[in-house]
Amino acid sequence: MNRITQKLQEDKKILSIYFSAGYPNLNDTVQIIQDLEKNGVDLIEIGLPFSDPLADGPTIQASSTQALHSGMTTQILFDQLRTIRESVKIPLIIMGYFNPMLQYGIEEFCTKCAEVGIDGLIIPDLPVDVYAEKYKAIFEKHGLINVFLITPQTSDERIRFIDSVSNGFIYMVSSASVTGSQSGFGNVQENYFERISKMNLKNPQIIGFGISNRETFTQATKFAKGAIIGSAFIKHLSENGSGKIKDFVREIR
Repeated sequence: MNRITQKLQEDKKILSIYFSAGYPNLNDTVQIIQDLEKNGVDLIEIGLPFSDPLADGPTIQASSTQALHSGMTTQILFDQLRTIRESVKIPLIIMGYFNPMLQYGIEEFCTKCAEVGIDGLIIPDLPVDVYAEKYKAIFEKHGLINVFLITPQTSDERIRFIDSVSNGFIYMVSSASVTGSQSGFGNVQENYFERISKMNLKNPQIIGFGISNRETFTQATKFAKGAIIGSAFIKHLSENGSGKIKDFVREIR
């Protein structure tokens, strides 16, 4: 069974952390992953840096740019992760844009993901229709779960189609904005969270965008299985380096 599926079956709220591979320093990737697991994080999204990250706010964009300037590439990330499963057991997801994967070769990319122990992918600019028609069989052959995003503007019909194609969780974007631009959730977002919860989808939802502390994590997980923190963690890395991850996680739960 895929590690994502196993984790989602646990009777707990999922804390997922996103960071850009190769940030703050090129060779920090593995240590950050190990420290996040050691301090109780349930799932990790490893950002594959890209030069044109449309969904990312300024914090993640800056970390991605710095990682690229440091020399991070798709191949270097795979090389860094080559022995990650000797020390890390929790689910690992690569989150990135489709262009670098297409340049690498989709079949080869999925093969390498399986070899190093990646459990799933989040590709914001890969339409679910295109995935279902062209790539689903390849992903499934390599045991990879593909996670799709929904927003407050996504129609119920589209959400149900995404749910039918998915076999892990649905990434529920809290608002129609880029990452890192929220500072809390109001009635509009809470109503949205509750509306999706009442749809009784077969895949659980994990909420991202705007979660930065214990308060927003608790708000987000009231109606969802878990929550994702990205920009706030990258800010923590920017200010503290990779040595104080324990302090960050302790402030969330």
